[in-house]
Amino acid sequence: MPQLRVPGTVRKMGEVAAKIKIMPSGMDVDLTKLKENLKKVIPQGARIHGFSEEPVAFGLKALIAVVKVGDIEGGTEKVEEAFGKVKGVESVSVVELGRM
Repeated sequence: MPQLRVPGTVRKMGEVAAKIKIMPSGMDVDLTKLKENLKKVIPQGARIHGFSEEPVAFGLKALIAVVKVGDIEGGTEKVEEAFGKVKGVESVSVVELGRM
């Protein structure tokens, strides 16, 4: 008996885009240098698609990074952990997540 294959049932793993909010530890943190340092620690299998700045309060700005990762279990955890270890980062949180 020949094997039965239903088209469309086997697909490549998708990607997830995450908006990650990075709060600097203070107003004196240089956001340009912080962006460069975040790019250096991005884990394998993830890539930064872009950054934007979001005003928080009293001149303090948060960085919003759009990161693409493979659609696997714990996809953004490694990115969050890596970003959290960068000097000048107070906190890291995922604010939006979606499949691509």
